[in-house]
Parts: sequence; C-alpha cells; structure tokens
Amino acid sequence: MDLPLIYHPDYIAPLPEGHRFPMSKFRQLYELLLTDGTAKPQQFHAPKHPPLEWIELVHTPEYVQAYCKGTLDSKAQRRIGLPWSPALANRTCIAVGGTILTAQLALTHGLACNTAGGTHHAFPNYGSGFCIFNDLAIAARVLQHIGLIQKVLIVDLDVHQGDGTALIFQEDESVFTFSMHCEVNFPGTKQKSDLDVPLPEGMEDDAYLQTLASYLPDLLSQVKPDLVLYDAGVDIHLADRLGKLALTDTGIYRREMQVLSTCVAKGYPVACVIGGGYADDLKSLVYRHSLLHRAASEIYHQYHL
Repeated sequence: MDLPLIYHPDYIAPLPEGHRFPMSKFRQLYELLLTDGTAKPQQFHAPKHPPLEWIELVHTPEYVQAYCKGTLDSKAQRRIGLPWSPALANRTCIAVGGTILTAQLALTHGLACNTAGGTHHAFPNYGSGFCIFNDLAIAARVLQHIGLIQKVLIVDLDVHQGDGTALIFQEDESVFTFSMHCEVNFPGTKQKSDLDVPLPEGMEDDAYLQTLASYLPDLLSQVKPDLVLYDAGVDIHLADRLGKLALTDTGIYRREMQVLSTCVAKGYPVACVIGGGYADDLKSLVYRHSLLHRAASEIYHQYHL
C-alpha cells in the first residue's frame, strides 16, 4: 500500500490574466508527482462535492448560500481577492471535500496528503486573503460530527497566522490551534490561537526548525489528538513574494520530515494540506510544494503504514 494522495481536476478554476494567485500550481503539482515518480496514478483519490450542511458546520448558512449562488456583495468579494465564477465556487467546494477525504484517509492509513487546501483565513461569515471556506475547520468539524474523532490538533506552519481557524475554535477545547508564523505579515490584526509562535523576519532554516522542535513534541503529549491537521505552507521560503522568512528548499524538506516523523512515531495520524506559496517562478514553487509529498512518502514507507 502506498501513501494516499488527493487530487481533482476541478482544483483549477480560471482566473483573469495576470492574477497574482497561482491557480495552475495545483495541476502542476499533481503532474510533477507523477512525472518524476514520486507517486503512481493509483495512489490518487478524487474527492466529491461535500453537502452544504457540512460546510455550514463552520460557516453561516447566509454566507455559504451567498457565495455558492454568486450573490456576495462586491466588498466581500474584494476581501477574498478572487473574482467569483461558477467554476471557482465549484472549485472551492471540491477543495473542501478534498481535505475532508484527506482527513478520513489519514485516520485509516496513518498519513494522507491533499494537493490543495489550507484556506485558513476564512471566517464563519466572510472570506479573506484568497480563502473562501475554511477547509481545515470544516474537516475537523465533519469528522467530529460523524463520530470518527473527538480531539484535533491543527498545526499551521504557513507563514501567515491561521486567523480564521483561530477564531472559529477560540472557545472550543476539542480543537487545539497552533500557528507558527511571521509576526510582521498579513493578517494585520491577529486572532488568538491556543498557541501562537510569532517569528522574526528573515529567520533561516536551523533557527526555524529548532523553534518548531521546542513546541511540537510537547504539544502532542499535551493534546493527545485523534487527528493532526497539518498546514504545510511553503511561503516561509526566502524567495516567496508574500513571505518574509528565509528558509531554503532543504529547510522546508527538513520541516516536513520533522513534523511527520514526530507525529507518526508517536502514533498520531496526520492529514496534510499544502497551504500558501507565492512566487514568480512557478516551477520552483511547485517543487517546493512537492517536498511535502516526498517527505510523506518517505515517512509512510519508513514506518510501514
């Protein structure tokens, strides 16, 4: 058995020419994993469109309906930063379905990776920062709702604070939110996660990995989650347009190995999403995202999952 991977052709939706969100990276990531032999076609699972009631476990029915029907007002659209289209609305729901499926497969197999996801700036009643529905929060809520899990640890290592996720679970002891992010970066107004670790601009590989190592093992022992949801944003890279940290490709690969081996060695299942990454050099960006799947494949076989 090989590592379960999740992808759907509808992870891509058309955007206007020159839009700064790198939408094509999702298909290119899928193609790279296949062409360089990191993955085989039979490892991929295709998600379904989740019932809207599942999305409404996190988001208000008014917001969900307005977004899906295209009746959201222009100010709310601008805050999201992605122009509405039926294709984008479909893509948004399919990507949420992908993270739910990733979480379900992680429970069965010990580890699973989406090739999208990590929309952690979405709040219950509005979207923000290219995030429409919060896939991490919805996956946690759905799996709790259907009785598969009780306790969740969200490990958010995107360069930006997981502010939407933090607010959604602020009063909820069943979901522990951990966000390690660049302090001087979007969002301007931070929310309160269960544990926030703000990092100084320009932090490099070793300092970053030592900081992570000083928190993650203790967190696992303290929270004892039924599932870890891992947001593996690569916008911590020194070449990222929106990042402000200074990790290398090697540093990112070491991070993935560190997170996954720490969780899996202690018997905690991990569902991974790719999070943010923004670069003019799309090929390099896609490679950086693929480091998650390379590390996960390595760990999956190393621990005989």
